[in-house]
Amino acid sequence: MMQFSSKLIEEAVAQIAKLPGIGKKTALRLALHLLKQDEPFTQTLAEALLRLRREIQYCQVCHHISDAPTCSICQNSQRDRSLLCVVESSQDVLAIESTAQYKGIYHVLGGIISPIEGISPADIQIDSLLSRFPSPEIKEVIFALSATMEGDTTTFYITKKLKPFEVKVSTIARGIPIGSELEYADEITLGRSIIGRTEYE
Repeated sequence: MMQFSSKLIEEAVAQIAKLPGIGKKTALRLALHLLKQDEPFTQTLAEALLRLRREIQYCQVCHHISDAPTCSICQNSQRDRSLLCVVESSQDVLAIESTAQYKGIYHVLGGIISPIEGISPADIQIDSLLSRFPSPEIKEVIFALSATMEGDTTTFYITKKLKPFEVKVSTIARGIPIGSELEYADEITLGRSIIGRTEYE
């Protein structure tokens, strides 16, 4: 068990260690690093985190994280509105955007169907996705969900709901290993998976 000579350091380490992927040792290094910085640096960091928590919004159209009621992607008139990519989270949008291979629009579900975890279709943004149809613009829906049983279940469920709208449905190519999370795929593999998508049957 880590011993601290300062209650303030102990409290800071305890809070930092709550972040994903951060252990107690890394948290201690970060806390000590902050101590070495000028006070304005720590003040700016703290204010940025508070603003993030208080002011961040979710796009009313696609549910991606945004600074405004409608995100910059949905507002961008240069995006190809015939392509709608369905993803689980905003991290997935950022991962796909980093490939520079996709120029369409998105819909963020905010999760995937998982009976084991008690997540039903009503718990994620499926109804708002379906409300975007019928659409004179959207010609193809691309599912870019994790290659897991839950991801496949979600794709199957939504595809059945999309049938009446006669829109083309495809999934990213399985260059993404089975059972892997989309956000951890490298940019080249993810980019090729978008380009090499296959029609969903």
